[in-house]
Amino acid sequence: QVKLVESGGGSVQAEGSLRLSCASSGDTYSRSCMGWFRQAPGNEREAVATIYTGDGSTNIADSVKGRFAISHDGAKNTLYLQMNRLKPEDTAMYYCAAEDGFLGNNCYGAGPSGYNFWGQGTQVTVSS
Repeated sequence: QVKLVESGGGSVQAEGSLRLSCASSGDTYSRSCMGWFRQAPGNEREAVATIYTGDGSTNIADSVKGRFAISHDGAKNTLYLQMNRLKPEDTAMYYCAAEDGFLGNNCYGAGPSGYNFWGQGTQVTVSS
């Protein structure tokens, strides 16, 4: 089992920045997918950014490309999402997710259903 705990959400004005953190504990998988997903009220959960810990390769959603960056610190077992130039449409609950290596490096294409470990979420609200 993997336990994920997110932090770093909050309320910011448009064009502001936030950094989300996701601390992982329990079982660890040296070659697996981790990702950030978000869900706004009335919308389906969508992938924001994913990373394959085997080689550090990342995928970023087109809607946030150039503004958001995902990174993973293996020594600290912590996943990060740096969010810059935030927009009101980025407002959502942000979730950290992990899986046990089954996906290989198909981290982004698998979508939310490919992940079997989830954090409780952290709210990000961007005002105009």
